[in-house]
Amino acid sequence: MINLELPKKLRGTINQAHQAAAEIFRPIARKYDLAEHERPIELDTMASLVEGMTDGGGNLAGASGGRGDKKKDDGSVRNGGNMSSLVNVIETCWGDVGLTLSIPYQGLGNSAIAAVATDEQLERFGKVWASMAITEPQFGSDSAAVATTAKLDGDEYVLNGEKIFVTAGDRCTHVVVWASVDKSAGRAAIKSFVVPRDTPGFELARLEHKLGIRASDTAHFILDNVRVPKENLLGSPEVDTKKGFGGVMATFDNTRPLVAGMAVGVARASLEKLRKILTKAGLEIDYDAPSWNQPAAVAEYIRLESDWEAAYLMTLRAAWMADNKQPNNKEASECKAKAGRMATDLTLRAVELAGTYGYSERSLLEKWSRDSKILDIFEGTQQIQQLVVARRELELTSAQLK
Repeated sequence: MINLELPKKLRGTINQAHQAAAEIFRPIARKYDLAEHERPIELDTMASLVEGMTDGGGNLAGASGGRGDKKKDDGSVRNGGNMSSLVNVIETCWGDVGLTLSIPYQGLGNSAIAAVATDEQLERFGKVWASMAITEPQFGSDSAAVATTAKLDGDEYVLNGEKIFVTAGDRCTHVVVWASVDKSAGRAAIKSFVVPRDTPGFELARLEHKLGIRASDTAHFILDNVRVPKENLLGSPEVDTKKGFGGVMATFDNTRPLVAGMAVGVARASLEKLRKILTKAGLEIDYDAPSWNQPAAVAEYIRLESDWEAAYLMTLRAAWMADNKQPNNKEASECKAKAGRMATDLTLRAVELAGTYGYSERSLLEKWSRDSKILDIFEGTQQIQQLVVARRELELTSAQLK
């Protein structure tokens, strides 16, 4: 049974992450929101800190969660990389989401590597900064529609295609690229490849201008005969039509709770700020009084806080299950859907309840509302998460429920 009290061993790294969020991220958040595509040089000094935490079993931003720890002899379990990553990413996104996504060596591609790489590949790619390239111009959330191809030529794969919306694609050292090794085999042939950023033919077409997370660069790549060693294919190269592409999709079981954690973190920032505003205005938040007997702003605050708590607990559960090697596909989608929807609602309502102060740039409330929107979109939209959950609840395949 899951114990929802955070273990003592994680509190030290949580405190470190919160300190970085408060003392580094918050002070420069507005600066890099206004200076889109400018590299946050302050984060370069964090590289050694991140490496030290990773060597010690922790992850500051939370991108390298993984396979879960082995069970103890007494049948109990340890909280592993996924839980450590989650609680830390909540803290850093309390500071700033865009800057969290820009921390060196903590890209979402690292979770892909942790999810499906072999032990030998983990040894080789364990300390790279990897972004993840899935989306293409002709599709968004339907990952099975990947058109990028990977043809085996001797000891190398040759990749051709186009990838868009690659988070931290310009600053990373490697990109995890999804491609098909056999178009005739359908989704079962979709594999993920680790591609060094400086590989010939891997061309940066442009950087996107965005509503939020402006501190994080979002890249558009063209792959023109990009050659990578065949050992850079993550996991097994075999095309198993019965298994489908469950191997690469397992990536999402790790990354979706992390994205949910990002939503939980930025929403908590808005919630705390809103509470201070209401308290300063002379409003008392009374948890014992019924909502109809309280000021409308207080009743709305309590609703938002309870919604936040539900998302937080669901996200903890999904990460805990991943660490304990329990199938968490449904729970990962549930927490991603809940947290994404909660964060967009909560941060926007905080702007509204704060009035002109919330709408202006005098506070970060308006920025947090813009940043939160992407958390309901990337790693699978709200609608895709609901579809995944429905399939699991109804025990239907993707062909039976589209």
